[in-house]
Amino acid sequence: MHLTSDRDSTDLSDLAHASARLGIVGGGQLARLTALAALPLGCEVTVLERTGRSPAARLAPRSTVGNWADPAVLQRFAANTDVVTLENEFVPAAVLRQLEQAGHAVYPSAACLELTQDKFIQKQTLAARGLPVPAFRAVASPEDVAAAAGAFGWPLVLKTRRNGYDGRGNFTLRSAADIPAGWQRLRGGDHELLVESFCRFTKELAVIVTRGRDGATVAYPVVETTQRDHICHLVHAPADLPGELAVQASALAVQAVTAVGGVGSFGVELFYTAPGTLAINELAPRVHNSGHYTIEACECSQFENHVRAVLGWPLGRTRMIAPAAAMVNLLGRTESPARPRGLAQALALPGVHVHLYAKATAAPGRKLGHVTALGDTPAEALARAEAAAAAIGFGTPL
Repeated sequence: MHLTSDRDSTDLSDLAHASARLGIVGGGQLARLTALAALPLGCEVTVLERTGRSPAARLAPRSTVGNWADPAVLQRFAANTDVVTLENEFVPAAVLRQLEQAGHAVYPSAACLELTQDKFIQKQTLAARGLPVPAFRAVASPEDVAAAAGAFGWPLVLKTRRNGYDGRGNFTLRSAADIPAGWQRLRGGDHELLVESFCRFTKELAVIVTRGRDGATVAYPVVETTQRDHICHLVHAPADLPGELAVQASALAVQAVTAVGGVGSFGVELFYTAPGTLAINELAPRVHNSGHYTIEACECSQFENHVRAVLGWPLGRTRMIAPAAAMVNLLGRTESPARPRGLAQALALPGVHVHLYAKATAAPGRKLGHVTALGDTPAEALARAEAAAAAIGFGTPL
C-alpha cells in the first residue's frame, strides 16, 4: 500500500455520524457498486439519473429522476444530501460550481472536473507537472491533424476532448488517408478534438488511487488490463512487473491525482513500453473498471475507500488478501433483454465472485456485470475467472 499525506493536519468528519447522506450523480454500475459499499457504513444513499430504473436507483431508498446538467434538478437532488459525488465525469463543471456556491459539499470538486473532463486540459495539467504523457495538441480542422502528423509522425490517435469512454471518441489514424473518416466519425465540426502520438506500448497498466479530503492518499496494486475493441476485457492483479517499475507506476498515479486536486477514488491508466518507460494515458475522476477486483481481493475496496474519502473518513488499507486476482467483464453481444443465463454453473466454480448490474437490456459491448476470481497464482485466478465468465450469457442464446 502506498500511503502519503500532503497536509499536516486533518479535518475528518465525525465517525459517529453514521447516517451520512451520500448523493451519487449517475445511476449505472459504478454508482450501484459505490452504493453497495456505502450501505454497510450506515449511509443513506440518494441517486440522480435520467431514468427511475437505473441499476443504482434500485438500491437507493430515495432517487431523483432528471437531467444532471439542469441546475434546478441538481439543486433539488443535493438538498437531500450531505455530500455529492459522481459516477462519471460528464456533469458540467460549471453546474457543480453552482452547487458548491450554494453551500453543498461536492467531491471531486468542480475545480477538479475542470482539469479532468476535457482530455486536452487534463494532458496540459499533467505535462505542466512534469509527468510523462504522449505528445498531444488540440486540433480545429483536418489540416491541423495533418500538421500534427508532420510533428509527431504516423500513426496518430484522434480523440474527442470530452465525453469519450470505452473507446467511444477515439479513432486511430494510420495515414493522411484516414483523416476524413476520423474527422467525420468524431464529428470534428461539432466537437472539440485533440490528437496524440501513438504509443507503441508493451502493456496497458492501471492504478486506482484514493485521495482523501485531508490529502491522505492510498494506491492499490498496479494491474495489467487487456482491451478488446477498446473496452476493458480483463484485469490481472497484480501486474507482472519488476518491483521498481511498479513503484514508479504507483508514484506517477499518485502524482497525477494530486495534480488535479482529486478527492475520492480515481483510475489512472498508463502505457508501459518495451524499453521500460511509462507514460500516463489518462485518468478518470471516479471509481474505475480496472479496480473492480478490489471488492474481493483487497482489504478495503476502491468503492468503500471512495465513500470514506468523500465523507472525510480515514482511508482503508489497499493490501491484497490473496496472491493473485483476475477480473473479466461480462459484455452484451446482442440487442435483447439482459436476462442472465448460466449463473448456477459460474457460481459452482471455486473462488469465483459474480456481480450482475441489474440492467434491463443488453447491447453489443454493454457492460452487464463482471466476474472476479482469486487464486494462489495468476494462472489459477485467470482460469477460474474466464471459466465463470464463459458460463454466463444474456438474452437469447447465439
